[in-house]
Amino acid sequence: MKITLFGSTGRTGREFLKRCLDSGHHVTVLVRDKQKLDLLNLKPSIVLEGNTRNEEDVLLALQGSELAVSCLATDGDDTLSVSMRNIAGSMKQLGLTRLLTVGTAGILQSRISPELFRFQSSESKRRLTRASEEHLSVYRLLQEADLDWMIACPTYLPDGELTGSYRREVDFLPIDGKSISVQDTADFLYNEMLSHTYSQKRVGLSY
Repeated sequence: MKITLFGSTGRTGREFLKRCLDSGHHVTVLVRDKQKLDLLNLKPSIVLEGNTRNEEDVLLALQGSELAVSCLATDGDDTLSVSMRNIAGSMKQLGLTRLLTVGTAGILQSRISPELFRFQSSESKRRLTRASEEHLSVYRLLQEADLDWMIACPTYLPDGELTGSYRREVDFLPIDGKSISVQDTADFLYNEMLSHTYSQKRVGLSY
């Protein structure tokens, strides 16, 4: 499979990239600094140096791919939402439709107050909401885009082990879910890429 991956040097992106390369997939990555990949000992099929805030860089990275995967995180500004607008716009230009991305459990619906997102309710213990608000902007963008998207929404995300055993639930965080490892989050993303189970869905992930 020909994949364009954004956010390949982040924790989840690294694990997803390793899985794809180990399985023989062709992966194009767009990175701001190629040296980061060398330091991480990662060797994608094609490495392009650029910035996801630049639509021309994103468009070039997506050419020839079958789907896009984003493991981009929030940078303390609007980089995530700007980047996703560029990704969605470039995909439309190229006739690509399938996009997998990683969000946050904060943008799932609250069980306590289902009319609210988790980060807006007492269900969330986080005091700062900036990151969730950026991810919410992405979710709303994708709802309006003519794309076959899926947002993986893990809860607390420590480094850990690949177990392959975790819970998932559409629109909500699994009951009493406390954490899921970076490795298992990447595992879900990889398996969803192959299975195409959750089209235009947010999927809560936890143990």
